[in-house]
Amino acid sequence: MITYVVDLAERSYPIHIGSGTLSMLGAELQRLKATRALIVTNTTVGPLYAQKAAASVAQTEIPFSVCELPDGEEFKDLGHLNQILTAAAEAGLDRHSVIVALGGGVVGDMAGFAAAIWMRGIRFIQVPTTLLAQVDSSVGGKTGVNVPAGKNLIGAFHQPGSVLIDTDVLKTLPERQISAGIAEIIKYGFLGDEMFVETLEKVMPALRVLDTDVVSEVVARCCRMKAEIVHEDERESGVRAKLNLGHTFGHAVEKLSGYGHWLHGEAVGTGIVMAAVLSEELGNIGPADVERVRKLVATSGLPVEIPGISQEAAYKAMQGDKKSLAGVIRFVVMNRIGDTQIQTVQPELVFKTMKRCGWV
Repeated sequence: MITYVVDLAERSYPIHIGSGTLSMLGAELQRLKATRALIVTNTTVGPLYAQKAAASVAQTEIPFSVCELPDGEEFKDLGHLNQILTAAAEAGLDRHSVIVALGGGVVGDMAGFAAAIWMRGIRFIQVPTTLLAQVDSSVGGKTGVNVPAGKNLIGAFHQPGSVLIDTDVLKTLPERQISAGIAEIIKYGFLGDEMFVETLEKVMPALRVLDTDVVSEVVARCCRMKAEIVHEDERESGVRAKLNLGHTFGHAVEKLSGYGHWLHGEAVGTGIVMAAVLSEELGNIGPADVERVRKLVATSGLPVEIPGISQEAAYKAMQGDKKSLAGVIRFVVMNRIGDTQIQTVQPELVFKTMKRCGWV
């Protein structure tokens, strides 16, 4: 097992990565001195892993309940957040209770947000069961829900008390979910580590079939990078905003296509390609660099283009994105492979990028 610590002074917490870490859940609840626990999962993950999680908690004397949500991004809303809060009330959660997020990014974001607002904030544990959640969303304390105006516009920064990453649970993921997770892995390479990009280009076939050694190495590397970034910039006032590479375009895809139509990672994958095209329009990188980005995204099984999106509607959606300031869109763009920056971009270059990528 590999353990990293997200260093946030008194709010520091461990990330445990390895085979079988789900069985540590009971011990982690004991370490956090939980009075009660609420396991939040969904209708896909619950039948697979809720019993194992419950068995671990049952070995302690901590009372617990299970709340099962419907599965899908389209259910990441205030109504289903209320389902968690109702379950918390029925379970008698107090200020020393702990919520457990057993699922992918949607479950993690919603359970974390519920923990952030229940009795003005209680602790929670992330037990991510998708590759995307393991390498990105489970670490860093971003929580929230979607509203019609945009993705994750209601939420809070609320750090978990622990993250348990069990690489065994990935074996039940469908191929589409694996590729969606790889989108966030690719993002880390282009953020600031060209050697990691080169590694991904070499190991992509093995990563897609979840080769044990490759997955363990890649997940650990991403978690280490995320932990370092969160330590430096917990609330996204600086360097952490670079983690949104591809997300500005990607969130527009999700909103305009209807949440759940495209997986988050699929939207981000095409968004990374669009960020590369925009970077070329800015004169930062050349056509060969764009093709390198496009090829890596394609070989991961992700779409490199999602055509037919309205340019006008997308630009308006991006103006409402939480990373925008006073309606001015900020993009994460590439200076070179492995180096990025955040900047505002002239609207005509954004529209030119959208046109090049098949948006109408």
